[in-house]
Amino acid sequence: MKKPVVSVVGSINMDLVVSASKRPIAGETILGNDFQIIPGGKGANQAVAISRLGAEVHMIGRVGEDTFGANLIEFLEKESIFLGGVETLPDISSGVAVVTLADQDNDIIVVQGANKYVTPDYIRKFEKQIAESDVVLAQLEIPIESVDEAARLCHKYGTTFILDPAPAQELPSSLVEYADYITPNQSELSQLTSEGMMSLKQYPQKLIVTEGKSGVMYFDGNDIIKISSYPVKAVDTTGAGDTFNGAFGYAISQKYDLQTACEFANAAAALSVTKLGAQGGMPTMDEVKEFLYKNGKGDIVIA
Repeated sequence: MKKPVVSVVGSINMDLVVSASKRPIAGETILGNDFQIIPGGKGANQAVAISRLGAEVHMIGRVGEDTFGANLIEFLEKESIFLGGVETLPDISSGVAVVTLADQDNDIIVVQGANKYVTPDYIRKFEKQIAESDVVLAQLEIPIESVDEAARLCHKYGTTFILDPAPAQELPSSLVEYADYITPNQSELSQLTSEGMMSLKQYPQKLIVTEGKSGVMYFDGNDIIKISSYPVKAVDTTGAGDTFNGAFGYAISQKYDLQTACEFANAAAALSVTKLGAQGGMPTMDEVKEFLYKNGKGDIVIA
């Protein structure tokens, strides 16, 4: 059976991860428990999640000509991701995310670096790749006008476009129109709603809201559908949203209905938080299938 082709347009970062027993207050210095340098970026994370599930994944983005950039390229190659759409920029730093793990949650500061230069012109260089994809995923750690251009190209060629609207910001009306699915978490939905842009019932079967350990919900045109998550012991929640989006994109590329896609993505996201690191916890297809069977969901089988 032919693998689905999924392209990811987005950020490629190096994550600098600090864990501590609590978060410092302003002006306070505390001792941390651990420090790690881990490949990340919402775009790269989602590409890894999809590749581990078995799709043919093409990454479109940029890194800097520095040690982090070289390491990030190496990591993505090891994940069998096609990198014809990834360019190294001289005299520009790679993107960096500073992650603090405390109180069984995380907060993140992102410095765009080379991701800032993933421009609309750069996106247009890969029009053919977008046209030949079954699904394209994008996030908002690159310029929003570039995400809008990717959505426009998907609309032009009939390619399914999934938008993870993170970090949350105001969305152009064209981006909302062209997106087939938009996947905010509760915080991102609150910002979109407060700006008067969208609510769940405005966008049936388009707006898919992730609620962390509470699962996911969407409006099917008649009712609000709530799909529960799975009880697991959380070690690191950093990559849960990216795992959900990657698994959701994979399921949609396999033509699964919306509820099945959400249930599958919920299982993958639950598994991801049981290990450290955004990419480190992302499961393989075999792991997701085993988890579903153990949780009485063996009928959810993605090819």
